[in-house]
Amino acid sequence: MNYFDSFVLAPYIMKASSLIGIGRKCGGNQFRHQFAVLGILLDYKYFDDSVLLKGSLIHDLLEDWGENEIEQITNLDSDGPQVIELVKEMTRAAGESKEIYLSRILEKGSDRAKVLKCADRISNLTDLHLDTHTSGKIKFYLDQTETYILPMALSVHNIDFVKELADLIIKRRLLV
Repeated sequence: MNYFDSFVLAPYIMKASSLIGIGRKCGGNQFRHQFAVLGILLDYKYFDDSVLLKGSLIHDLLEDWGENEIEQITNLDSDGPQVIELVKEMTRAAGESKEIYLSRILEKGSDRAKVLKCADRISNLTDLHLDTHTSGKIKFYLDQTETYILPMALSVHNIDFVKELADLIIKRRLLV
């Protein structure tokens, strides 16, 4: 059997659809953001990692809906246990500062978590504009990206992530 014959995203798409009602500061909703992250991973040819791709579709689910989804996700398919572990790794703990969270992923995170965080940040940087964020917030976010996310891209040896993140940082710095 071909690997792609058994690669089914539909259950994860259905789970992600619960994020349709969760708005984003830049407009749109969390559901579309999940698909943007999936698209970035596909753009960078992460075709062969079903856990990563499935995780991208629900990476914000626990932060937005809580841990009551864990058992259902675990039982979605054979990848479910690994997907939920990735999503948990990507979930910021209650009371955990953004800097501690990003440091945790950078220093102790799996390669999958780092790759997913890079794709997530690319999506977020694409949505970063002065009509939705103050110049101070944009500068702070860009500084965070340079401090934590660029090193993640380097640690997973993805020069394309590094180039795109650097390009987005330069372009967004021109705004502020």
